[in-house]
Amino acid sequence: MTTKEKSKKQEKNIEEFEQISAEEQQAILEKYDIESNVRTVTGIMKHVIFFGLLAFSLYQLYTAIFGQFPAQIQRSIHLGFGLTLIFLLFPARKKAPKHKIAWFDYILALLSIGVGSYWTMNYKELVNSNGTITQIDFFVGLIAVVLVLEAARRAVGLPITIIATVFLVYAYYGPYFPAFMAHRGQDLESIVNLMYFTTDGIFGTPISVSATFIFVFLLFGAFLVKTGVGQYFNDLAVALAGKLIGGPAKVAVFSSALQGTISGSSVANVVTSGSYTIPMMKKLGYRKEFAGGVEAAASTGGQLMPPIMGAAAFLMVEFIGRGITYWDIAKAAAIPALLYFTGIWIMTHFEAKRVGLSGLSDDQMPNRREVFKKIYLLLPIIAIIILMLTGTPVMHAALYGIIISIGVAMFNKETRLKPKDVVEALVEGARTALGVVAATACAGIIVGVVVKTGLGLSLANSLVALAGGSIILTLIFVMIASLILGMGAPTTANYVITSTIAAPAIVALLSPNTPQELVPVVVLLSAHFFVFYFGIIADITPPVALAAFAASGISGGDPIKTGVNSAKLAIAAFIIPYMIVFSPALLMIDTTVPQILWVVFTAITGMVAIGAGVIGYWYRKLFWFERIIIIAAGLLLIYPEKFSDWTGLAIFIVMFVIQFLSNKKGNHPNTNNKTGMTAS
Repeated sequence: MTTKEKSKKQEKNIEEFEQISAEEQQAILEKYDIESNVRTVTGIMKHVIFFGLLAFSLYQLYTAIFGQFPAQIQRSIHLGFGLTLIFLLFPARKKAPKHKIAWFDYILALLSIGVGSYWTMNYKELVNSNGTITQIDFFVGLIAVVLVLEAARRAVGLPITIIATVFLVYAYYGPYFPAFMAHRGQDLESIVNLMYFTTDGIFGTPISVSATFIFVFLLFGAFLVKTGVGQYFNDLAVALAGKLIGGPAKVAVFSSALQGTISGSSVANVVTSGSYTIPMMKKLGYRKEFAGGVEAAASTGGQLMPPIMGAAAFLMVEFIGRGITYWDIAKAAAIPALLYFTGIWIMTHFEAKRVGLSGLSDDQMPNRREVFKKIYLLLPIIAIIILMLTGTPVMHAALYGIIISIGVAMFNKETRLKPKDVVEALVEGARTALGVVAATACAGIIVGVVVKTGLGLSLANSLVALAGGSIILTLIFVMIASLILGMGAPTTANYVITSTIAAPAIVALLSPNTPQELVPVVVLLSAHFFVFYFGIIADITPPVALAAFAASGISGGDPIKTGVNSAKLAIAAFIIPYMIVFSPALLMIDTTVPQILWVVFTAITGMVAIGAGVIGYWYRKLFWFERIIIIAAGLLLIYPEKFSDWTGLAIFIVMFVIQFLSNKKGNHPNTNNKTGMTAS
């Protein structure tokens, strides 16, 4: 058999796993990812929407290259584009006809154009108004608030719209709330003024970041997808991990970690890589719910992976301030993300050993030589990291990344981009940004109310008081609040909400009675990463586990059981935030290399122990009391204190020796052959 024939045979065997069609993928996305539930109109409106999306991208590129307009103009045009296109693309109801635009959506789109251009047409008058607004200004601002709420409902989901509406009600009816939350209240004109005519509301920090950094990075991601990097991630993951024990599950972990570097959505990540890895896992022998759980946990972790982090990294820079750079955030996120994926990898490894699963056969593996020949496709991601590491401004780094991705695609005839492909990437990038525009504008409403009323500090003090000053109880309360607030919200909105409402409680506890400008940077980072992690893993935490539900749509498993499995596999994500607070060395801020290495070593060792205990298998099946002991050892290793580290390490070594020796002698109850296949 020639090399060419062998390569074709291997490709055919790989294709056997790809059982999810493009139509099925789209159906799953529309069901669980509201940002994918868009119209497919024909005729002249199809072209209008196409050129509208293209114009949106060109506007953002123009301001990224030649400089931005004044803040209110830059952000209002960005908002106008976003709102207009949302009302043309997203139906009012999920089951509304997708082939035509409702008459009232044309009206909403026209109003959006007016709202988006109002600041541009009246900039001088509004800037010189000294905070007073006319009757016309009031009505325009009121319409803007309503449009933002409706656009967020359509493009992001009902949860964030409800939260924003509750905050507006709170701003108006302040005196009627319980004493610890009460404030003097704002009249309707003051609320509208705050929301539309200042940079503290809709045009605040969230949409500022959307109108600058986030959009350009979403374009970068669109160009990477166009060059075939997304599919290459799958091929590379199979080539590197396919033959390992339980290979397909490890392929899912590896592939999803890579996909997360360019993806802004947990659900989209699940469908993109899961349509390939879940059938592969099922065919190898993994249970449906476990296969879906692996993909959901890994795909959700993609939002925790630098450099993009679901666009939250850029928001963190602005929210924390204090001279923190984007690189500081990406660097701080690196070790926690590594620990997260290490935890899932360990769990899948022990599950594969417990069930007796091997890796892929040679016939099922891709041609490694052909895969590694395309390693140049990773150059744009490597380049963008190096550029930011050397101090290149974030927006310029993203622009260079786009140019490099186009250049890299020229190396191969299959990936070479034609002018049509470039235009399509610009259009797709703008379409991806619509949900972010709505989310950040709506999140601005929440932030505006919190800042105006001082609610953040009130809630923080109340949580600390409720916990009696206990750091553990406070963190548990903040964890619960973040999980609830993060349910059903995309990454950007998720982070804005949790960092505004929940993070101040941790800051208040760790730095009591300290002005914001004097709070240590490491405390701010710890607090923001804590709420960020728990907000993200709400996507795999039942009862509202959208990523897990999407995975169950591919695997055919039970959604709730898939969610339980994904939460179990992602147990590291429930531990890492506590580690960050108690051991800030994980963030690589104000620490030494030996401290970092020791913390990482004890953390990974602890996760091995916890993984074995949760799965119930190490070198052999664990008895119930062994599981308790090994989990306790893992927790001791993870807790950052010398006595607990050494105690946990001693127990770990003893358990390891017992496991190793008993497995070597073959005197364990769950095997019935020399390969260690379980009796079950």
